[in-house]
Amino acid sequence: MRVFRFLIAACLVSAVAACTTNNQTEEVALLDRARAIHDAALVLDAHADIELPESPSRYAGLDGVSRVAPEKMRAGGVDAVVMSAAVGPMPRASEGYAEARAVAELEIAAVKDLRSDDVVVATSPASLEQAHAAGQRALILGMQNALILGRDVSAIDNLHAAGVRVFALTHMGHNDFADSSRPLFDAATGTHEAEEEHGGLSDLGRAAVQRVNDLGGVMDISQLSRRAALEVIALSRAPVIASHSNVQALCNVSRNLSDAEIDRIGENGGVIHVAPFRGYLFDSTNPELDGAIRAARREAGVKEDYLYPFELYWEMHDPEVQAKFLSTVSDLLGPGSVDAMLDHLDYIVQRIGVDHVGIGTDFNHGSGVVGYNDASEALNVTVGLLERGYTEEDIAKIWGGNFLRVWRAAEQLGR
Repeated sequence: MRVFRFLIAACLVSAVAACTTNNQTEEVALLDRARAIHDAALVLDAHADIELPESPSRYAGLDGVSRVAPEKMRAGGVDAVVMSAAVGPMPRASEGYAEARAVAELEIAAVKDLRSDDVVVATSPASLEQAHAAGQRALILGMQNALILGRDVSAIDNLHAAGVRVFALTHMGHNDFADSSRPLFDAATGTHEAEEEHGGLSDLGRAAVQRVNDLGGVMDISQLSRRAALEVIALSRAPVIASHSNVQALCNVSRNLSDAEIDRIGENGGVIHVAPFRGYLFDSTNPELDGAIRAARREAGVKEDYLYPFELYWEMHDPEVQAKFLSTVSDLLGPGSVDAMLDHLDYIVQRIGVDHVGIGTDFNHGSGVVGYNDASEALNVTVGLLERGYTEEDIAKIWGGNFLRVWRAAEQLGR
């Protein structure tokens, strides 16, 4: 009997060892295949904020350097990033417009300062493809928030001349061109902006869409209100993108896209780029989590009924209140995961197809999850896509092919 038990135990140990070895072999094979696909694809991140080297934001990497710095792009096999000159809320008056324009000019200059033998600023699909073929990193300039334009549609021409090719009309708060998905909150008075100011786009906003089309630029509908986004899609003569947006049906926040917007982008031929941003990925159907987030907002003086975990923190004028709020909500949301991001990507693919989805990280603005916290970890996304059954052709489309198709279509329209 003892010998029999020993043999059984030995067999079990042998079986476990064989199973472990097989699993390790499969993992190595998966990683090798993912790396080969990743290296062959044009790996493009459709949206990151620009860090100013002399004054890094709190959202830079732990090293104080941009999460999409060229060395991190190289480490992660990222070939291109759309670097967005973005500004937050400012007074809608001459001094606010001047400040927004000055910030945008500094940010654009910071991107151009990164140029080297290995790093180029791509201003056309052809130059992007040439950079990829040469093994160079490509930076594409974008703009976010029409406050940068003041009230002057012709300022789009100036930005285009400076190399900007991707144009998003809003950030936090409405402006003279369009309504935002995130109306401003005034902590001093405890009031929000109206949910809508223009009912979508203003006349300036409609003129801006037409001018971007005329110049061959790419319209970006991320951060727009639902009505404004649908209006841009209807007006644009070229496909549009959402550079960093997730799915409202999975995470019910105003910043994410409704099914109506997702469907229209698919019909338009556009692309939705999902983001590894915990505040766009959390389970909003969890009553305990929802209640805890609302309690944190009430304590910080933010209206409880506004369903967005990090919403309106810029308007918390007391730094201690703001810091406590951000820390509390961050702890509630937890670290996030690549899988949660890919759940949103799957949803879009199942609804409108793999030709209409991509990746846009929103790095340098609070984005990042475990496994994809900066550009150096981009391969983990390719591994996740393979594990979910996406083909090499699918992955090439998701990482950059779909964006490139839209950019080509927009550029041809502008000729």
